[in-house]
Amino acid sequence: MVISRLAGIFVLALVLIAPTAAARTGAVPVRIVSLSPTATEDLFAIGAGKQVVAVDNQSNYPSSAPKTKLSGYTPNAEAIAGYQPDLVVVSSNPSGLVAALARLHIRTLLEPPAQNLAGAYGQIMTLGAVTGHAVQSRAIVASLRRRVAQLVESVPRNAKSLSFYEELSPDYYSATSKTFTGQVLTLLGLKDIADAADKTGSGYPKLSAEYIVAANPDLVVLADTKCCSQTAAKIKARPGWSSISAIQHGGIVGVNDDIASRWGPRIVLFIEAVAARAKAVAAATK
Repeated sequence: MVISRLAGIFVLALVLIAPTAAARTGAVPVRIVSLSPTATEDLFAIGAGKQVVAVDNQSNYPSSAPKTKLSGYTPNAEAIAGYQPDLVVVSSNPSGLVAALARLHIRTLLEPPAQNLAGAYGQIMTLGAVTGHAVQSRAIVASLRRRVAQLVESVPRNAKSLSFYEELSPDYYSATSKTFTGQVLTLLGLKDIADAADKTGSGYPKLSAEYIVAANPDLVVLADTKCCSQTAAKIKARPGWSSISAIQHGGIVGVNDDIASRWGPRIVLFIEAVAARAKAVAAATK
């Protein structure tokens, strides 16, 4: 699933294998293959969509992205090469993909999952620099920074003590405040109930229904609405959950799984949804 600073991410992300003359001269790529849904969203957001000739089978946004059968999890270097890319963007390096593409004289940009907002901004900036859209990428990042700041500021003082449970799957896997989404939500001043349960430090503990009910979260953030068809109605019907504060005060918020797990420009929609619900709950419990 999911696994900081701008300079650090920039250095980490620029794992560029450049065996060709075009790569050595820093030529702007015109045939990009993206094997990362987050990178795909970033590329189109910064105006590089026309340079993208193929994306992996998980890249479903925007709808105009040229989706293919290519896999980012079990990639085939020869199949990727069939699209004649001059740049391949990946979020991981399964089975030595970067080296395999280098042997085929294809340069690769590795952008691992960002660990925080600064990392996500850095990746957008990197893609802008590499694809010839530096100006657009700076504008996107500036806009995201402003909007996040506005959302943080919009949360009233009495909402900043609210607790939340983020559900990643119906078997109660959650995310702590050390993860990307956990950090994003704690920016709003919210408290993550998963923190105390993360005994291994993985960032993604599996909770129990009993633990969640006892923690009595003020907000339940459903990041499994798409994968697992979870809804507020289904949450309310779970045995023993009717006493939870989030259910009693309208604190259930469903978000698109993709928006919650792809840390590009649409992450602001995730923050907006949770901030709006936090404000509503705070108003209802005054």
